[in-house]
Amino acid sequence: MEKDIRNEILEELDQLIKVMAVLRGPGGCPWDKKQDYYSIKENIIEEAYEVVEALEKNDIPAFKEELGDLLLQVVFESQIAYEKNDFNLGDVAKVLREKLIRRHPHVFAELDVSGSDEVLKNWEKIKQKEKGKKNQLNSLLDKFNQGQSALNQAYDIQKIAAEVGFDWNDLRPVIDKIEEELSECKEIIAVNPDNTTLSQSNLDKKDKDKLESEIGDLLFAVVNFARFNDINPEIALLKTIFKFKDRFAFIENRVKKNNNDFEDYNLEQLDEFWNQAKKEE
Repeated sequence: MEKDIRNEILEELDQLIKVMAVLRGPGGCPWDKKQDYYSIKENIIEEAYEVVEALEKNDIPAFKEELGDLLLQVVFESQIAYEKNDFNLGDVAKVLREKLIRRHPHVFAELDVSGSDEVLKNWEKIKQKEKGKKNQLNSLLDKFNQGQSALNQAYDIQKIAAEVGFDWNDLRPVIDKIEEELSECKEIIAVNPDNTTLSQSNLDKKDKDKLESEIGDLLFAVVNFARFNDINPEIALLKTIFKFKDRFAFIENRVKKNNNDFEDYNLEQLDEFWNQAKKEE
């Protein structure tokens, strides 16, 4: 990176740290001053998702802004840590820099690698060696991060299990498992395959608990199907959510354009708008 650009970046980061200190200081923002480590943890997750959303939409200005919002969370938490004498943003950067150097021996040391796959394997080996110094794992699955969505947790623990050979060798049993779990869900709600329409099932608590368990198994099987095809289920679901939002907005615009309300349309008519939205994508 050119020296002038680096200095400009460092200057902006310095100004950002100063602004955060003012917000947390005497005469600062009452809301910012009352926050602690834990009160803003949900914001970190939310901002990370918004970064991904902007990127998936290929909205570069929004991507830049959302990265800034995510950076704010790091600066915010680091400012709180500084006030508590725990650490500061410089310490965060130092730990990260040292970690990057340790985990890239093929760049900063003499290790030779054959490609990106070997890079990832070495990264994981170094990571586990580092983690082993801090705490002993009772199970291989203790490695996965529980502070993420259930979809990502399922994805991670399946990958860990697959690394030691607990995995199918081809796609057929993966698909069979999805069909098996779906069939078990159907059995609980007593679906008649010949029925063309189904009303919402009225289950007692025992059956509802069973259905909840089977839906969990079904989702887990679908995550496995995604993993088997090198697709992150979290990203896949996010893309579907974005797609649904766009199509639903199309329906809303059509309803408003006709000076009507949703109550003026039946499902078939709304579904026709939905199909029009699909055609215009």
